[in-house]
Amino acid sequence: MTSLNQTAVAGSHPPDETGLATKPPVGLLFAALLLVMLLGALDQTIVSTALPTIVGDLGGLDNLSWVVTSYLLSSTIVVPLYGKFGDQFGRKVVLQASILIFLAGSILCGIAQNMTQLIALRALQGLGGGGLMVVTMAAIADVIPPAERGRFQGLFGGVYGLATVVGPLVGGFLVEHLSWRWIFYINLPLGVIALAVIQLVFKPHTAHVNHRVDYMGAGFLAAALTCIILFTSEGGTLLPWTSPQLWCTLALGLICLGGFVYEERLAAEPIMPLSLFKERTFVLAGLIGFIVGCAMFGAVTFLPLYLQVVKGSTPSQAGLQITPMMGGVLLSSIVSGRVISRIGKYRFFPIAGTALVSTALLLLSTLRLDTPLWTMNLYMALLGCGLGMVMQVLVLAVQNVVEFRMMGVATSSATLFRSIGGSVGVAAFGAIFSNSLRGRLEALVPAGTELPQSLGPQAVAHLPAALRDDYLHAFASSMHTVYLVAACVALLAFALSWFLKDHPLRKR
Repeated sequence: MTSLNQTAVAGSHPPDETGLATKPPVGLLFAALLLVMLLGALDQTIVSTALPTIVGDLGGLDNLSWVVTSYLLSSTIVVPLYGKFGDQFGRKVVLQASILIFLAGSILCGIAQNMTQLIALRALQGLGGGGLMVVTMAAIADVIPPAERGRFQGLFGGVYGLATVVGPLVGGFLVEHLSWRWIFYINLPLGVIALAVIQLVFKPHTAHVNHRVDYMGAGFLAAALTCIILFTSEGGTLLPWTSPQLWCTLALGLICLGGFVYEERLAAEPIMPLSLFKERTFVLAGLIGFIVGCAMFGAVTFLPLYLQVVKGSTPSQAGLQITPMMGGVLLSSIVSGRVISRIGKYRFFPIAGTALVSTALLLLSTLRLDTPLWTMNLYMALLGCGLGMVMQVLVLAVQNVVEFRMMGVATSSATLFRSIGGSVGVAAFGAIFSNSLRGRLEALVPAGTELPQSLGPQAVAHLPAALRDDYLHAFASSMHTVYLVAACVALLAFALSWFLKDHPLRKR
């Protein structure tokens, strides 16, 4: 019975006459999983270049970060559940369900009529999106040993980078020639193709076992993350730092976090087993992933804003202008994956990657109104190279040290920390940017002067010359603050990465 359960938990394949598990065609399976990764990555990057247009259409400058945060938050909350469901029910059905939810959310986002609806529907989309990347990474771990997985993980990172190159370009084109709503509708044909390929190629055998899902733990985690993100995003913007309501929200979040830890100690099948935290590599990878996610999502969200508002770029031009960063992610992900597979060591890459990320963010904090685009492109390429050397390598490091029966939940947990960091980063840096911009405008612009509330590039362009100049200087200075704080955060990840150890990559 034990061996049967282990087979089911791994989401593996039926044994042949020799008693060994047979594998699906790795090439076809991997292509299907890469297609799902492409689906999730395209959505994130298409939205980034459309944010100024969306806010210009629907209004709500103060809620700008929530268009991103709501997706990240909901996808973060369900990440550990997807890992557990994948272990218990099999990767295929869980992956298909996540794609269907994601596509339903995409359709509804496309018909949203105001900012509140869009934020809520982005959260629904995130409930599906949370399973796209974590289940694909866990599924490939079912059939590829860690010693060979480096090049496969590198290709995952490469596809992510490719999608982030194509995404902003496609998003900019759709915004200019059709509507921002098509950035959501474009997910439909790709999602249908992904579902069809997975249905044909991925044929795992799943035995029926008794399931005890830790819904209580998931509830505590959802409440804790929601409260903490609300505290981070509303502090100093919607609510003053002296507000009792704000601090009660944080207190409730911390209480729920304690409840989550307590529940994980008692649950028969915890969504995040506390035993994982006894493994040094898991803890360090989680902390580094959290910080990198915070710096990456928090800072990169504002690049299209800077290009469209300050440089006057169109959405298509902004998508093209951030290509160097995505090209850096693509190149370094593939190269680092191949090198790891060849030398069998991975510790160097998070150290070098976080160093590059810190340096690039510090350089981005020096951008001015008259900074030439080639200089900014160089900084973005450096940032992309650093990110590509960190993200997939941390997942590989975690998968290499945990027991195979916990592969899915360990993979989802590692992804969870990066997603939490992204949620906190977008909310925190959004609050920093809004507060900084408001304070600088109050100092520069005469009292009673009417300023655009939508932050749309066209609205800014139609301001009187003197007022527009003051607005752009305040905007650029606020960006300096965001990137400087992001650089300091990334330096902490660089310090932690030195404590990682090289564990021999398993051959089985």
